[in-house]
Amino acid sequence: MRSPSRLILALGAAFAASTALAFPALAAASKDSVTIGMVLEPPGLDPTAGAAAAIGEITHYNIFEGLTKIEADFSVTPLLAEKWSFSPDLKTLTFTLRKGVKFQDGEAFSSKDVKFSFERAVAKDSTNKEKAFFASIESIDASAPDVVTLKFKAPSFEALFHLGLNTAVIVDEKSVASEATNPVGTGPYKLAAWNKGSSVTLDKWDGFRDAGKIAIAHATFRFVSDPSAATAAMLAGDIDAFPRFASVQSIPQFQSDPRFQVLIGGTEGKTILGINNKRKPLDDLRVRQAIAYAIDRKSIIDGAMNGFGAPIGSHLTPNDPGYVDLTGQYPHDPAKAKALLKAAGVATPLELTLTLPPPDYARKSGEVIAAELAEVGIEAKIENVEWAQWLSGVYKGKNFDLTIISHVEPLDIGIYANPDYYFQYDSQAFRDIFARIEAAPDLDAFKKAIGEAQRQIADDSVNAFLFQLPNIVVADAKLNGLWKNAPIFVNDLSAISWK
Repeated sequence: MRSPSRLILALGAAFAASTALAFPALAAASKDSVTIGMVLEPPGLDPTAGAAAAIGEITHYNIFEGLTKIEADFSVTPLLAEKWSFSPDLKTLTFTLRKGVKFQDGEAFSSKDVKFSFERAVAKDSTNKEKAFFASIESIDASAPDVVTLKFKAPSFEALFHLGLNTAVIVDEKSVASEATNPVGTGPYKLAAWNKGSSVTLDKWDGFRDAGKIAIAHATFRFVSDPSAATAAMLAGDIDAFPRFASVQSIPQFQSDPRFQVLIGGTEGKTILGINNKRKPLDDLRVRQAIAYAIDRKSIIDGAMNGFGAPIGSHLTPNDPGYVDLTGQYPHDPAKAKALLKAAGVATPLELTLTLPPPDYARKSGEVIAAELAEVGIEAKIENVEWAQWLSGVYKGKNFDLTIISHVEPLDIGIYANPDYYFQYDSQAFRDIFARIEAAPDLDAFKKAIGEAQRQIADDSVNAFLFQLPNIVVADAKLNGLWKNAPIFVNDLSAISWK
């Protein structure tokens, strides 16, 4: 069997010793329970209908499953599919499905559920953030219950990866209307409780096909948005693990405490200074370039991230296939920034708003960036907003000048092909390049096209590209199975156990 998954794999203040005694010992955790910290509470629990990464952090691999699974090492392995095969032209992908799988409401899983889920994802009223991918499927054959065949309009080199995202999980038609509040999937966990503003609790589902292999019976996801409160909760033993830990200034404290383990890896998070390309004078390339030259990435990473994070110069991370290091294209050069503003006829000070969502990386980076922009004559007024305001005003309303956000979806450079996306970049040249990415017949062609795409959006200075969001995990030293690297934002409970 041909194995494109192998191609995608290529896509593929120290404390004194006595300080620990000042804190209570971590509470003895039940060997079948775990409490996991999260910065943000999801707006709902249906990953196929919402853009928030927090949805997948709770539900993906736990409640819902897809045909394929993206592993921590970026490889793609079978999940609801036992195996697959591609046609030589990469336009037809045939899956053999697992037999005997059931949804948590007792309904049997079959190829018809795959067909329903994917057709729902591309429906007119769909809010699936991967809708464009599902639209690339020309037809779905589900005539046999344990076989499903996808025919694509063009070669689909990345299909197995896309089908491993939380947007491609399989849902049951009978329960789909209530997935946001009462999710029903084929995974090893069921929703036990959702205490709005506080936590979500999942319980092991005894009807799962491999229930005997699941070590954790109860998992609580506790929402702690304040970094100081997160640090205190970890030290008190109220939380067992905190992936994507936001209080980077506290990391040395945990590294020197033997009660904890600290894992530092990478994510697919491309942290950017988002620019509204349709708002004057930001619609002028020279103004956007001036902003890029005004920014010092090292100062941002040091000042906002305590040194954690790799600088990026376009919308890809160093982990990705075809990554091109473009960080030298716009070096920190305040004099050039001022000259570009003058050439564009911009009178200084230029007053702009900088709208910042809640994550610590955004708020702290915003403070540094505002100071750097001020040096070249741009007064960026900071407006701190909550997620609901950011989603309605920036993401949906496009009512902003500048913002800071980390795009965590893997290989999502295709967002630049959508002129209606929140930063409103409209380039036929980029869309032509992206068409070549989607039709790439092999890894070499894919890398070449995605390299062109990175250069195009850097040349157009669509956004100011800042840094790769690190994956910092702080956890009880006795907890096994946590991901160091996070190609997608998940908390795979089935892999976790206590020593």
